[in-house]
Order: sequence, then structure tokens, then C-alpha cells
Amino acid sequence: MGTQTPAAISRAILVVVLVMIPALLLPFTKQDTAQMVMVLAVLAAVLTFIEYNSRYPSIIEFRFAPPYNRLKFFTLAAILISLSLIIRGEVAPTKATILLTNLADGLGAAVDFPYSPVGLMVVMLPPDADPDLLAQMRRAAGVSYMASLVMILIFLTLVRFHGWPNRGSGFNVWVNMPLFDPTGGGDVVPRIGRDAGLNMVLGFLLPFVIPAMITVASSIIDPITITDAHTLIWTTTAWAFLPASLLMRGIAMSRIAAMIEDKRKRTYAAQGLETTQSV
Repeated sequence: MGTQTPAAISRAILVVVLVMIPALLLPFTKQDTAQMVMVLAVLAAVLTFIEYNSRYPSIIEFRFAPPYNRLKFFTLAAILISLSLIIRGEVAPTKATILLTNLADGLGAAVDFPYSPVGLMVVMLPPDADPDLLAQMRRAAGVSYMASLVMILIFLTLVRFHGWPNRGSGFNVWVNMPLFDPTGGGDVVPRIGRDAGLNMVLGFLLPFVIPAMITVASSIIDPITITDAHTLIWTTTAWAFLPASLLMRGIAMSRIAAMIEDKRKRTYAAQGLETTQSV
């Protein structure tokens, strides 16, 4: 507990900085926006402190299986910093912002093909949208989507080649998966496998489905305006990062199901061997 509280405080501070990144980097943040962001940052920090200061987690999954949550945090931070610097560069360009903008243009052009997730995000905008807004959306969507894909690839590498999460130490399924109810009925392995499949399907489909849903809804209600820089950053970040997190969660749960099944087989094999030797 002596080291747990300082660690929880440090994580809470990092969460505050993460939420406030766009407000800190954008030079034209309104006072009302800054106040709202501050309230959200403090709320997120309090929740983070409570979660990490407790002995057992209640919401955050795989807390004792690094670097699962660290990878998600640094990916989210990289997306927010990149997008904020790119939009900041439109007002106060520097060599770094120009380089990021050129990189974002290349990423956006590479993945903006018909029916691609990035292409659907661009098409989601009104037909009479300003060309600068279209370019902003293409850059933001391209950077967010590619960073999320890199996060998934890194995690797949950790699972496949580095044996995440069981790298020579024990893994407690119930502590690392607090949202999973082991008493829900039936064998836990098929249930975890079904949850893993559902998360992976949703993670793959949502980047395609969300823009289509917004496009259909815009014909019934007033379309969402993304002219504000903060709205653009958080919208594209959530659109790419949340589905990628679901896909990453599905991969993790599939790995856990395989670990449980493998441990069962080894246990049954050892018990069978003992029975044979006793006979």
C-alpha cells in the first residue's frame, strides 16, 4: 500500500495531462471549452486514482498484465498530441508541425479509398463542406486509424512472440478481468471465447458502421458539426481508438481462453499419468 498510493497519484496526473492535451496545445481554445475539459480531466483523474489505489480492480481490465493498458495510454496520447500539433500548425507552423502535416497527408491519402473507414469519415461530411475541413478530416482520420492499427499490431506481437500475459509468472484471470462474471453459467472457456469473438467483430466493423450511421442520421436530424478543432480531434480519436480497443480486448480474451484450455489439458494429462502409475 505504501507504493500503491503514489503510483495511483502519478497515474491520475498522467490522465489529467492526457485529457488536457488538445486544450494545452491548441492556441485558440475558448475559456468555456478549457473549463469543461478541466472538469472532465479531474473526474477522469479521480476515477483513475480510486481504481489504482484499490487492491483489486473493479473496472480496468488486465491491470496486472502489462503493458496492455500502457500501450493503450501511449497510443491515445500519441494520437491526441499528433492531431493537436497538426491543427496548431495551421495557425503557428513550425518544422515539426509541417513534418507532421505532410506525414498525415500521406497517411490520409494512402487509406482514403472508396469504402475504407477513412474514406467513409470524409464522405460523412456535408457535400458543401469546405475543402480545408475535408483535408483536416482526412488527416485526422488517417493518423488516428493508422495509430490504432499500429497499437493492435504491437499487441499481436506481444501475444504471439513474447507470450503475453504469462511470461514466467502467474496470471489471475478473475483479478485481471473484473467485468467478467464467472458465475454466469456454463463453461468459462466458451464464454470467454464468445466474448472475444464479439469484441473482435465489433472492433472490426465499428469504423465502417459509425460513419454510415452518422450519414443516415444526418438526413433525419441536423448533422454533427466538426468545424471546432476540439470536436474534430476527439471525434476522430474516439472513432478509431475505441473500436481498436475492442479488437485488442478480443485478442486478449482469446489468448486467456487458450491459456485456460491449455492449463486444463496439462492438468488432466498429469492426473491421468498419476492414475496410470498408481495402477
